[in-house]
Parts: sequence; C-alpha cells; structure tokens
Amino acid sequence: MAARESHESSSMSKFSYHVYMSFRYKDIGRTFADHLYTDLLNGGFRTFRKEDELEEGHQNLSNTIQASRIGIVIFSENYASSEWCLDELVSILERWRSVNLSILPIFYNMDPSDVRKQKGSFEEPFTRYEDRDKTLTGERKNKWIEKVKQWKIALKEIADLGGMVSQNQADGYESKFIKEIVKEVGRKLSRTVLDVALYPIGLDSRIKEIDSWLQDGSAEVGILTISGMGGIGKTTIAKTAYNLNFDKFSGSSFLADVRKASEHHNGLVRLQRQLLSNILGKRVEKIHNLDSGIIKIQEAVCCRKVLLVLDDVDDIDQLNSVLAMKDWFYPGSKIIITTRNEHLLRSDISCKNYRVKIFDRKESLQLFSLHAFKQDHPPDNYIDLSRRVVIKCGGIPLALKVLGSSLCERGIDIWESALKKLEAIPDHEILKKLRISYDCLQDDHDQNMFLDIVCFFVGKKKQFAVTILDGCGFYSVVGIQNLIERCLITVENDGKLKIHQLILDMGREIIRHESPWLPGKRSRVWRHKDSYNVLMEYTGTGRIEGLVLDMQMLKDFKSNTTSFQEFRFDAFSRMKKLRILKLSYAHVLGSYDDFPEEVKWIYWNGFQLKSIPTDFPLESLVALEMKRTRLEQVWKGIKYLEFLKILDLSHSHGLKTTPDFIGLPNLESLILKDCVKLVYLHESVVYLDVLTFLNLRDCRNLKKFPKKFGNLKSLEKLIISGCTELITSVSELGKLESLTVLHADNVTLGQPLSANNLITPWRSFLKSWFSTPGNYPESVRFSLASLSHSLLNISLSNCNLHDESISVDLSSLSSLQFLNLSENPFYGLPQSIINLSTLQDLWLDACKNLKILPQLPSSITKLKAIDCTSLESIMNLPNLLDSLYLDVDGCEKLSEVQGLFKLEPIENFSEELINILGDFNLNSIQELEVELYNKMSHTKKRLSVQGLFEFDILSTYLPGSEVSNSFNYVTKGSLVLSFNISPAPKTKIIGLNICVVYARSSERRFRLWGESSHSGSWYTFYIKVVNVTKGLKWVYGPTFIGIPGPKEDMTYLSHWKLGNELEIGDEVNVSVVGWGLTFQMKLLGVNLVYCEKQEEIKSDFESYMLPSYQVGGMAYFFSHPEYFASKNRSDNNSVLRSILVENLFEDRVETAGSSNLDEEESDFDFDDDEYADEEELEEILQWTSD
Repeated sequence: MAARESHESSSMSKFSYHVYMSFRYKDIGRTFADHLYTDLLNGGFRTFRKEDELEEGHQNLSNTIQASRIGIVIFSENYASSEWCLDELVSILERWRSVNLSILPIFYNMDPSDVRKQKGSFEEPFTRYEDRDKTLTGERKNKWIEKVKQWKIALKEIADLGGMVSQNQADGYESKFIKEIVKEVGRKLSRTVLDVALYPIGLDSRIKEIDSWLQDGSAEVGILTISGMGGIGKTTIAKTAYNLNFDKFSGSSFLADVRKASEHHNGLVRLQRQLLSNILGKRVEKIHNLDSGIIKIQEAVCCRKVLLVLDDVDDIDQLNSVLAMKDWFYPGSKIIITTRNEHLLRSDISCKNYRVKIFDRKESLQLFSLHAFKQDHPPDNYIDLSRRVVIKCGGIPLALKVLGSSLCERGIDIWESALKKLEAIPDHEILKKLRISYDCLQDDHDQNMFLDIVCFFVGKKKQFAVTILDGCGFYSVVGIQNLIERCLITVENDGKLKIHQLILDMGREIIRHESPWLPGKRSRVWRHKDSYNVLMEYTGTGRIEGLVLDMQMLKDFKSNTTSFQEFRFDAFSRMKKLRILKLSYAHVLGSYDDFPEEVKWIYWNGFQLKSIPTDFPLESLVALEMKRTRLEQVWKGIKYLEFLKILDLSHSHGLKTTPDFIGLPNLESLILKDCVKLVYLHESVVYLDVLTFLNLRDCRNLKKFPKKFGNLKSLEKLIISGCTELITSVSELGKLESLTVLHADNVTLGQPLSANNLITPWRSFLKSWFSTPGNYPESVRFSLASLSHSLLNISLSNCNLHDESISVDLSSLSSLQFLNLSENPFYGLPQSIINLSTLQDLWLDACKNLKILPQLPSSITKLKAIDCTSLESIMNLPNLLDSLYLDVDGCEKLSEVQGLFKLEPIENFSEELINILGDFNLNSIQELEVELYNKMSHTKKRLSVQGLFEFDILSTYLPGSEVSNSFNYVTKGSLVLSFNISPAPKTKIIGLNICVVYARSSERRFRLWGESSHSGSWYTFYIKVVNVTKGLKWVYGPTFIGIPGPKEDMTYLSHWKLGNELEIGDEVNVSVVGWGLTFQMKLLGVNLVYCEKQEEIKSDFESYMLPSYQVGGMAYFFSHPEYFASKNRSDNNSVLRSILVENLFEDRVETAGSSNLDEEESDFDFDDDEYADEEELEEILQWTSD
C-alpha cells in the first residue's frame, strides 16, 4: 500500500506549475496580466510568469513550460514586437503538440484574425522582421527566415484554437473577464479549492516563504507555525498555501477554527473525524473517543504523504494528540498551524515559525479602496478621508475590510462622523476578534499588566517598564514574554515596547467598559480630558490605579490660557490604590496629608516649586521623573528612599545641586540631561553601588566629577556629550570596569595641570601645545587605549583628538563594536585598528584632515566617512562586496577605493593602456579640463583629463566630439549598434572600444534637473553590451560622469576588456540606456580591439562575472553607487532587481532624441513617457539622497 501511495504522490507532483503565463510585460505586465496572475494564485493555481524567474535562460524556460499543465497566452497590442514572446509561443506549441499541453489563448483588446494573419498592430513588427534578412548573409540569413516562418505558423495555429476575447465576454468588464478565465482554468484542471479573500492583496509576497518550505523536498515531517495578532490574515495565508499545494500530497486536510471547535462537547473528536474523512476521501462515521481517533489517524497518515493545516490553535492541549503521533507521519508530510501564540510549541519540538507582517500603506489603501469603492484607489474627494481611515487600521486586513465595507456608498458627512466615533469608540466587530488574545491570557496577572502597558508604557524602554512594573508587584519579565508570545506587544530593535494601534484600542476599550460613563470609577484613566474632569470635579474613586494628564494635550486649555492649570491635592484623597501618576504642566496646591502613599511612579513634567516639599510622600517610589521643572535643589537634607531606582531631572535649567545620594542605596539610573546650571555632582554619588546608567548630556557648566569616580564599579553607560567645561581624569574613566557605553562628544578629555598644580581649563592649556605638533606632555595626553577595556560603544565626536591621542595600540579594546571619531583633526588611524576583531561600525564623518585609511578589521559592516574632504583613497576594505555598507558622501577628493575604482590623470596610465582607448594625441589633451560628477560621493570637481579604471573597464571623458570619427561602427539615430565579430588574421580579440557623444539636453532642462538639490540623480547614463549568441548581458554605469559645458559636446571613451567573452561569429549589441534628463545623447560608436600579442594587458580587476553584481542568470549590472545604495535598503532589493531588468536589461530600441533642442524650450512634460522609466529607476536607485 505504501508503495502504491508513494507512486501516486510522485505522479501528482511531476508538474511544478498549474499555469504558465505568456504575455508582453511592457503592455500589460502591471495591469491585466498582474490582476489575472493574482486571481489565479488566489484560486489556488500555481502560476508561472517569467519575471518571477529572471535568472531563467531559454533552456530552463523550456523546462518550465514542460512542467506546466496549462499555458495561457495573452495577445496584446505589442505582443508581436517582442521576439522573446514569439520564441516563447513556439516553445509552448511544441509542448502542446508533443504531450497535449492544454492551451488557453486570451485576446486582450485584440481581434483574433489580426493575430492569425499578422494584421493590425502585428503587421509592422513582421514587416520589420522580414526586412531584417536583407542585412544578413549565408547561414545566419537562412536561420532568420526559418525563425520568422515558425512565428507565423505558430500565430495562425494558436489563433485557430479559438480562446477568450476580452471585448466579446463579461460585457467588457475586465474584472468579470478575469474571473471567467479563472473559472475556465479550473474547469480544464478539475480543481476544488478553499475560498479565500475576495481581494487577495499582498498574498503573493506573504506566501512565498511558506510555499518554498512546502516544496523543499525534505524527507522530514515538517511543522510550521503562522503567527500574528488577530485579523492580520493568518488563516487567509494558510488557505492560499493549502490551495497551491494540496494536490502535491497524497492526502490533505484543512481544519478550521480549532480553538472554537475544541470548546464544544466532543469538539476534538469531531475534528478527528473531519481529518480522517479528508485524508481517506470518504466519510468517516464512528470515532468513539480521542484515543480511538488517534489510532485511526495513525493508520491513515503512516502510509501517505499528507498536508495538514490546523487553523486558530490557542492551547498546546489542542495539539498534543497530533504532535504525539508526529513520528507516525509519512516522510515528507507537512503540518501548518495558525496561532496567536508565537511560542505555542515547546522548545524541544523542531518547527519553523512565520510571523505575518502588517500591510504597508500602499497595500492598505488598495485593500480598503476595493471594499469601500470597488476599485483599487479612492476617488479624489475621498483621498484624505481614506488615508485617515487607513492610518487608523494600522495595516490590519480585517480592520481595512470591516471599515471599508461599512463606509461603502456612504457620503462624506457619514465618513466624517464615523471617523470621530472611531476616535472615541473603536469598531465592535474588530475589537471582538482582537480581544480573543487578551481573554486567552493565563491569568489576571498578565491581563492587568497588559492594561498597565497599554495605558502607560507604550514607547517606553522594556527595562524601564520592567523596573516599575516589578515595583508594582508584577512578575514582569515572564509576563511581558507571555504578552509577546500572544502577539499583543512587541519589543523593537531599540528596546522599546510597541503595541499595534488596534490592540491598544482594544485594551483601553476593556478599561472603558469598567464604567462607560464615569471615568472616576475605572481602574486606569488615560484620556487627558477624563483625567482633567476627575481632578476638577473630585470624582476620583478607590478604583483608580493610574492617571495621566498632560494639559498641553487639551485643546480648550491651550486656546484659553498659557498659565499652568491649578488643581488641589484633595482631588487625590480617595485614590488609595493609585500606583502611577503622570502629570504635565499641572500645578497642584494644598496639603499632602491625604495624598496616596503607595505611588510607585511619579512623572511630573513642569513641576513648579523650587524644591520638593519635605512632607511629600515619596517613600514608596520606584521611579521619580521631574523634567523641565523650576527645581533649584531636589529636596532639603537627606531623603531615605530605599525603593527608588530611577531619578530623572532632565531639562531642569535652574537645578544647581544634586541631592545627597546616601539615602538612595538602590538607585540604578540617574538622568540629569541639560541641567545647565549644575556645576558639581554630590560626592556621595560614588557610593551608589548599583548605579548602571548616568546621563549628564549637555550639562555645559559641569566642572568635574567627584573624587574616586572610578569606584562606580556597576556603571555600564556614561553619557557626558556636550559637557564642554568638564575636566575628567582619563585614569578614573579607565577604572570603570563595567563600562560598556561611553558617549563624550564635544568634550575634551584629560586632566592638565598648571604651574601651581591647579586644574585649568583644558582648551586654554593645550592651546600652546597644539601650535607645535608633537608637544604633548605625558601627564595630559589622552589615548583611546587608556579607556575601560570592557567598552562596546565609544563616541568621541568633536573631541579635538590629534594623531597622538589615537596612534596607540588599540588591542586592549578587544570588545569594541561601535566607534565614532567624527569631526576630529587627526590625519590617520593607527594600524592597530585591525586588531579590533569585533568592531562593526566605524564613523569618521567630517574628519577634514583624514587622507587615507589603514586596513580595517574583517568584522566591519558599516563605514561612514561623510564629508571627509581630504580623503583621497581607501585601501584594503574587508567584506567589500559582501556585508559592508560604505558611505563616502561629500568626499570630494576621493579618487580610489581599492577593489572598486581608481581615478587618476590619464598621463599616469601606461602608454599601452592609453593607446588601446583610441588614436588621440596625449599632449593635445594634457591642458584640457573636464568637470566630473562622482556618483558615490555626490560631489563635482573640475580636473585635468582623467582615466577611470573599474570592472576591467578603462574610460575617460574628453571635451568635444572629434575622437568619434575614428570608430568603425557609428550611429546617430537609434543608440543601438548590432554587428557580428569577423575574423582578423594573426590577431586576438581583446575587447571593445565604445564612444558616446552627448550634450546638455537643453539649458532649461539642465537648470531644472541638473542643478536641483538632488542633481546627481540626473547625471547618469548606462552602457549596455549584449553577446546575443551567448546570452550574456552587461550594463555599466560609470562611477564618474563628465558634465558638458553650455553648448558643448562631451565624449565618453571606454575600453571593455571582454576578450574572454567574445568569439569570432558572435552577434553583439551595444546601446546607451537609462540616461538622465540633463543629457541628450547624440552619437554612439564602437570598435573591436584586436591584439597581435598572445598575452593580454594586465589589470587590477579579474572578471566580468562578479556574483555581487549579478541580477540574473547571465545578466550583470556594474554600478558601485547603486550597489551600496541597495545595501542600505535591503527591503527593496527585489524591487530594484525588477526595475533594473525592466528598464536596463530588456531588449528595446533607445532613441537619441532631437539634436537641436532649443535653449528656450519651455513646453515639456515632466511625466513624459520618454523619461518615465528613467524617473522610476532613479527613484529606486537614488536611495542615498533621501
């Protein structure tokens, strides 16, 4: 039996795709074909379209056709203009003839007779094809005539099959026509699938990873969880993946709503019965209990490869019966589980997790519009309203669907009213779905902590929240983890707590329902207006545990007065359970006698008194934050606050002294940022044994640290940036043995001594020493190596560090990961920096004297050297074309990055290399100058004629156009040249010489585009070389671009060392593509370069097959600026890839445009089709200018 099932499974999976789509992408790739593709996927049909597999060559494409069950050929207006499409059609028909592939022709706004007879829009391309044989000879001519003949036969044959004609079906409605096509595909394939979303927006990208996992060919029994918050689309994704893959398994079952089903009597038994019925393909009547069901399921799954989906699983108990029999499943079986609990499975169970991402703004607006307007975009008068709703939905498909449907066909006044209501009371249907995660929390401990977080801790650091919540009696570390696993909260990369807006609304709505009309009877009062009324009307009760009031958030208050609002402490007298109080710009008067004594966190922004009164009850505080206050001293005398862990007095501009810290034995964080009158820290600070964080940023009058500052053995993070008067002993900093972060930007470090041994200002002391390089007495010299060896993160920007300060052995900083030495006057980095084996980020922005960089450690992943105006060369960069991100914006003198490019005066190159570029007099050009734009540094510079060497390509720019006269192949019309490589006696092909002559497009265009704030975006063009015979394509964008002067021509010359990739008889195409709006291309010339010598001219670059620059199987995009731009925007790599292929690699004819553009031309359209592709390409590629 097992053998039979195995054979059946093999037979079912011999097809990789249900549908193969053939169409002209430029015509309908983003419209009709894309909509059809999406609907086919939604219907569960695995569909191939060729831009999905850009690396496919002709042979692989043929294999893909072989592995498809039905071919859809869509004829559109310009279908016949694509030789690729016609070749593809021939391959499809060959497959149809040989193994009876099902074919469905689609005539999209086309008359089938025009296709059959090559009339209408098909006539002109075929006239061109038939004329081409006049330019060919011999065998190539015969092959071309035969190819055109095959195309004609194929078009007649497929048109004779009939098909579906858009203008004759579905009353001309495109959406209905697409649904008819999907139904026809289903009929041809006899498929039954699960119903999924009406509008499957975003599904394609979200199922790709799951799809790949389902088809990985593994013999293991695989388990995958799809997790995410309620309403995010987990079930829809699971259904789509199931539809696409169930027929690749011998048995399959989709069990919906497991959580809800398990709540009913014998619910799990019913699910077992459904599972067996689905897998066996027959109705199973009797299962008496779970145990007998398990035995029957074991018998069913042990002999066949199955796909099992368990939807909406909430509890591990609902899975145990399945997981217990995992070893019984047939090899290669797959189990998918959708859940809100990200860590539902035990750690000892091997599984893969896919966390569903929310919709982005574009997807959200599209899905909402489809439900609200039955089209993928809002009408003009609803755009702003729609965007407001979309923002409210926060990328959750359920919310977009519910609100879109509810507002469909409603007037603007209804929309306005509905939006106001949503601000106050969220939609019930959405909240009902979201609340399931809250109700399923294990106990009221996690539920109460969740309610605290939604009211008081969103956007706060996780560790800060843990400190206060622990002080409130919660077990917050495990509690927060439980909330994360239930997808109720997330922790961002910066450590801050984040909650989706709808989850936030759900939590706050739970609190509102405690007392819908009386906020004073709720456990937490988070709305500022409610808090204002509670305090003004004395309606607070013993139920209140937390209250937030920011007077600046009340519009009425802001419009009526600029003074602080006054309240009475009596208003708090009944709030005996108050734990959290957050006030901003509120002045409270009266006696503190009845103020709650169990408050754990007070945040009081704008506290008006000069000192905290002695009778203010602070004894239970865990955190005291008083920012932007009028405090001059915190409190009088010593306060014993044994629970206080956080003290934040930032921006208190009148604060002159800090409190005595003896009474604060458990203080962990002390934040005194921007306390500009603070001169000294109280000497008792050195006895804070558990202090881990000290922030003194911008305390610009702080003079020094207390003695024995190095005794702070627990201090991990010290921020003293902006303390411009601070004099500190480097030796004391070196004693901070736990220090991991030191930020001391704009601070001069050291402890210089005057003649009478008194401390003097650092800057004045060193003034005389800086005037004589090298005069640094040992007692005042600062060195990086003297800092704590535990440091991971150092920022010393603008600290006046000279070479003497950093030219030391840095090996002692062996744990360092981040180093910022920006805006310092040193000339170079020490060679020992290579020993920092864990260093990842190195920032050297605005180091104006820096000329060259030493070899850096292999761990470097980001090098920032912005505005290093003296930097000329960068050598030996590690991970250059792997993990390194390089930013050299503003480095105007940069002429070499080893391994990338080298720019130098052309006379410095060998005579052999210069001669290979062409026949021109070197002496005649030595006095010439050209203006060059560096696309990596985005700078312009006027230089003598330079030679650029990159990617084994040597190039130069020359004023004028005379050189072009020496080229064999020249075109002034279409900037495309095609030729065949002919043999030359006793010579060897070493490459191509390419010449491009161009000028400014017009003075007006040049001013508008070339001189704009993002001018570099338009100084560009690309050279494309195609070896048609071998199927190889190269597109090259020079790192440096010559800028022609007014009414002047500029000549670009380049030599491509392509000898190993060119052979006698190869057909080669050369063209200019993707030029910016600033330029007008005038001429293209090409020469083949031969050499009598057998050895090739040497270069620093080895190959035209660099994987890092590969955008397809046999296509390479050579452009350093675009490569490093994409390193900084990895999320758009796939977009970049598709745009590149469409705009630069697709075979098409480029026209040079008019050669006599009038300088006063004023009537041009910025969205002209001539430039639309270039604009889109620039938008993708020019990421560094954002």
